[in-house]
Amino acid sequence: MKRMLYPICASLRFSAVYAVTVTADTFRQEIAEAMRAYEKYVICIDKPPDEFQSSLISLLNKAIKAYESRGPQLRHGIALDRQVTIILSQNDDPRPLCGIYFNLHSPYQKQSLPKTVKPMRESIGGGTEE
Repeated sequence: MKRMLYPICASLRFSAVYAVTVTADTFRQEIAEAMRAYEKYVICIDKPPDEFQSSLISLLNKAIKAYESRGPQLRHGIALDRQVTIILSQNDDPRPLCGIYFNLHSPYQKQSLPKTVKPMRESIGGGTEE
């Protein structure tokens, strides 16, 4: 009999977690802080600040969808693009934690060699080694 009650209790516990309505407006403070940091510290040729804000809200909505449709054993909803990663994490409060991270990227970063190419090394004597 305990086996039959356990799944019902588990589903009630998880349905209570999903019962809270989470929208992009829930995270106004986090969006404002990310906008201030973006305008002050981040240089991004692809997105001016007004496009960044609309992109941020779009990513937040995707993270909310991922958060609300996650499995019972999962605790996070994640959405990302080339410049930003947003993570919503379940905690003890009905409101999830929201983390907004800037992805470090440089167009001037050296590309690594393909796996099929061997780097050539120079020996101390001046000849080349493979």
